[in-house]
Amino acid sequence: QVKLVESGGGLVQVGGSLRLSCIASGRSFSENAMAWFRQAPGKERAFVAAISHTWRGEVTHYEDSVKERFTISRDNAKSTLYLDMNNLKPEDTAVYLCAATHWLGSSGELLSTLDPYDYWGQGTQVTVSS
Repeated sequence: QVKLVESGGGLVQVGGSLRLSCIASGRSFSENAMAWFRQAPGKERAFVAAISHTWRGEVTHYEDSVKERFTISRDNAKSTLYLDMNNLKPEDTAVYLCAATHWLGSSGELLSTLDPYDYWGQGTQVTVSS
């Protein structure tokens, strides 16, 4: 049974940093795309960042508002996906969810939608106070 478990959320002040982790169990996703989404109260789930495997290596994709501030990475030996978040803003407040797919593609356009993802974690709360 595949399971994704996020951790690392918390309360942080504006301009602060956090590192989110997502541990995958049940199967390896080292050659499949994984991603982070977030959902704020009353809003739809939104894409944050994705990482996919290609013959050239790992490829990353970011939502525009988090580029230059967030970094997605993974450690396949530890079956762990990370999201390093810097210079946090109040609008980053949300539940952050980890997602994984069976799909072996790397299209950033498709990976930024909910469609490809087969597995989701329960989420970890990030709150940025001003």
